Amino acid sequence: MIRFDQAVPDGGYAWWYIDAISDDGTEALTLIGFVGSVFSPYYARAIKQGRGVAERFCAINLALYRPRAGRWAMTERSRVQRDAQTLSIGPSALRWTGSALEAEICEVSVPVPHRLRGRIRVLPQAVESARYFLDAAQNHYWQPIAPCARIEVMFERPALRWSGHAYVDHNAGSEPVAAAFRAWSWSRMASGAGAVVCYDAQRRDGSALDLALRFSASGGASPFTPPPLAALDRTAWRLKREARADPGVRPVVRRRFEDAPFYARAQIDTVIAGQRGDCVHESLDLDRLRQPIVQAMLPFRMPRWG
Repeated sequence: MIRFDQAVPDGGYAWWYIDAISDDGTEALTLIGFVGSVFSPYYARAIKQGRGVAERFCAINLALYRPRAGRWAMTERSRVQRDAQTLSIGPSALRWTGSALEAEICEVSVPVPHRLRGRIRVLPQAVESARYFLDAAQNHYWQPIAPCARIEVMFERPALRWSGHAYVDHNAGSEPVAAAFRAWSWSRMASGAGAVVCYDAQRRDGSALDLALRFSASGGASPFTPPPLAALDRTAWRLKREARADPGVRPVVRRRFEDAPFYARAQIDTVIAGQRGDCVHESLDLDRLRQPIVQAMLPFRMPRWG
């Protein structure tokens, strides 16, 4: 079950994440609802000043990855309304109906302003309740809510309509992400049998996380020993990134989704535990996120209202 009413402590965070790729492979998106926006320069400043109330730093992040004209929006707001079933931030909202996760989107893209207006409906094939702690102190956890799901996308602005496979998860923590981690990489691969997810993190205490799970489309997860990490091409910002791949397989970036100084998201080709499928991969460098020059750049991508 998905709930939006959990307590989020000062300095902490919670986010609900969706990614999806259309059946024909031409369209893709990510949608994230943040309470305590983990990448926000405004929230980072408030935490340092002892004013880091998570519910005053909330955002809906929507990225539409299109063949020609993609769209990206992440406007931070100081007011949020939420209960068990609904997360409303500004004019946009996420709702859990009991069988589907629905989103009503009304945002403005940056850096070129365009209206984004439409609806998204995600239908999980199964809902997972297990949570996995990412750090030894158990301050941060990850819940893969629906590793196997279908999505319906219906937008008026821009005009688009498509269906595809999707993934839903949830992360939460009682402190900033950068307090516990130096970097992490994550990937999810959709296959006919279900999904494969690999989660790797470099913790600040010097230890490492290397979590690998197979998910059945009908529900249930089983851990397995992940294959070795293999280098991916560096990004335009020279961000180092790695992905899991079976021995003898070189993972290749097929499509770049996001390329930021501290973060990258891409669609890659790889083979994990003998399986090949559509694979979404993320790399996050939290030491870079902390750099003053990066913090100064972020408001151009993350405007704040209120």
